[in-house]
Amino acid sequence: METLLIILAVLFLALIIILPLVEKYAPKDDSTSYGNLTRFIFPLVALLIVAQMIRYYFF
Repeated sequence: METLLIILAVLFLALIIILPLVEKYAPKDDSTSYGNLTRFIFPLVALLIVAQMIRYYFF
């Protein structure tokens, strides 16, 4: 269980670090489609964390 939480924490921190860098260096003309994508990232990450915890405990 501890290993799973460490892996998830590292992935979450990497997402927090990489996302602003991608936004900073993204092409300016394609910002509207990328803006729509970024609002779904955090809910999808939360869903992935919950799904992985359910998978770990029940399978």
